[in-house]
Amino acid sequence: MTACAAPSVLPSPPDGGAPLEPDAGRHLATTPERFLAACLEDLQRARARTGRLVALREPRAADVALTLYDDAMALLDDAVGRAGVAANGHPDAAFRAAAQTCEQQAEATRAGLSLDPAVYTALASLELGGQDAATRRWVARVLRDFRRAGVDRDSATRERLRRLHEELTRLGQEFSRHIHEDVRTVALSPEDLEGLPEDYVRAHPPGPDGRVRVTTETPDYLPFMAYARREEAREALWREYRRRGHPANLATLARLLQARHELATLLGYPSWAAYSAEDKMVRRQQDAADFIERLADATAARARDDYAALLERKRRDAPDAARVFPWEQAFLEDRVRAEQYRFDSREVRPYFEYTRVKQGLLDITSRLFGLTYRRVPDAPVWHPDVEAWDVYEGATRLGRFYLDMHPRPDKLTHSVQWDLATGRAGRALPEGVLMCNFPRPGAHHPALLLHGEVRAFFHEFGHLLHHILGGRARWAGLSGSRTERDFVEAPAQVLEEWAWRPESLRLFARHLHTGEPLPEDTIARMRRADAFGKGLWLRQQLFYAAVSLQLHAGDPAGLDTTPRVKALQERYLPFRAEEDSYVHLAFTQLDGYYSSSYYAYLWSLVIARDLLTPFQAHGLMDPATARRYRDAVLSPGGSRDAADLVRDFLGRDYGFDAYTHWLEGA
Repeated sequence: MTACAAPSVLPSPPDGGAPLEPDAGRHLATTPERFLAACLEDLQRARARTGRLVALREPRAADVALTLYDDAMALLDDAVGRAGVAANGHPDAAFRAAAQTCEQQAEATRAGLSLDPAVYTALASLELGGQDAATRRWVARVLRDFRRAGVDRDSATRERLRRLHEELTRLGQEFSRHIHEDVRTVALSPEDLEGLPEDYVRAHPPGPDGRVRVTTETPDYLPFMAYARREEAREALWREYRRRGHPANLATLARLLQARHELATLLGYPSWAAYSAEDKMVRRQQDAADFIERLADATAARARDDYAALLERKRRDAPDAARVFPWEQAFLEDRVRAEQYRFDSREVRPYFEYTRVKQGLLDITSRLFGLTYRRVPDAPVWHPDVEAWDVYEGATRLGRFYLDMHPRPDKLTHSVQWDLATGRAGRALPEGVLMCNFPRPGAHHPALLLHGEVRAFFHEFGHLLHHILGGRARWAGLSGSRTERDFVEAPAQVLEEWAWRPESLRLFARHLHTGEPLPEDTIARMRRADAFGKGLWLRQQLFYAAVSLQLHAGDPAGLDTTPRVKALQERYLPFRAEEDSYVHLAFTQLDGYYSSSYYAYLWSLVIARDLLTPFQAHGLMDPATARRYRDAVLSPGGSRDAADLVRDFLGRDYGFDAYTHWLEGA
């Protein structure tokens, strides 16, 4: 099925427009050798620019010096971004290996520059009196990050820090690779698919041995856990899912935790969690821990009620049941929503055909933010599934994004947005990649999404918009989503709301066969049903946040991560920890960007719920509110503290009231 035409999507780019041309994708459409050569060339250019910075005659001109430094950092950031996309999504194993080498070399170069006293001294000596507030703020952050890297330590310590950074890059790559390459399969009888939607059954025909293969990839796993009626089959798949990354990541995670702790203590911090918290909104490790406990207290009663409802529903079929097992949760939640809230999640799938959801998302964000999206059919891409789109405002090209939306072997198994190129006003256009694992549309088999997948699509596109719309800063270091990391999720969580409301859903949620819009009564039932289970969902997120923080909260020497994680599960969740279950070994966010700071998802959610209050007052599709949100929160990128961006939009500091209201089901 093809999407119907819409004003937000035009067939081809115009001849005019901005002089800047996005082209970062070409690096991923070449050979492994050329990709790596281009990467190494960019790293050499970055080193050359910092060399020129140091060599400038004193007193150094601030504009010249800062441009040289910013150029160097943009070259490194873009090399790492391209490497991340290729390592996690390229179909060629040799290309993925080249990308990992590129990332290792780029991060080593970045670490070396951050530990170079000559570069630090040159930047610290600049006279910034004539610079604007955003530039002064950025330089203060740059100098702080040099000190946090250890530039002021003795040469032996700097060398050890450099080696630790290199080791952390390799270990992070290894941890992620062990997850996305570990796709597991269970062989089931055709009868085990009882309860699954017809399109799912059709996509899983029996093999020559009469058995059906179901994998741990997201498009297989989520529907199966929600709809398969046979508990034994759900348990089998759940156990395979919870063994991903095992046993390989046991040793990798142990080395990762130890290297992070050594780096933090070398820099004078008591733990990696304390080191990581310092440059975020939360500032202190203890404040992150207190935040988790505050939300744990706020959600405890809701979670108990949710679990009691699941157990009560289970006892209708098994009167002697004493507890609910984790592989029963999604199935029982779906049953409770169907029976008590008159909402069966299967009934809305025909309204969420993938191409129509994509079209609707483009239409909605086009209308809200004054954008036009133009497909670029001849853009170089790394796989035939990948689509390239240019973003315009009037005749001005703002950037480009790529949609890599369907599963394939050796591709990461979750949803993520990557920065592919950093935008800078007048110098470079931002480019980003949205990488997901949604069902692939076929000529005779349309791809129907779960509503949770629709929400994920909107969420990741929120990140993409932040990167593109914030990509016109003067400095790469302030571009896009370069805000505090515990704010980064908020713009993505804000956009999720458009996957819930009648005024937005009516624009794209239409029945696959009849074209009828999703009825408002169904939307209302869907929203009421979603309120059920919210307590357990939040406790699940708090469990992950606690795992993330506590594994990094002290010296990991001798730490057996598996029993520690199981103890945390029983602290935050009502489900008993199961033997031979290793959720932490496939917890992708333990690598890299979040490490000890997974609490950031919930911290951002508190802010996001407040950011939505003006939309609730003026209407979700109100262009004036959306434009004000774009100008106050998205477009500034990282030029101001996140709290100031939010205050500009709300006219006040953010608070907990909107979050509490949402938690209570409103």
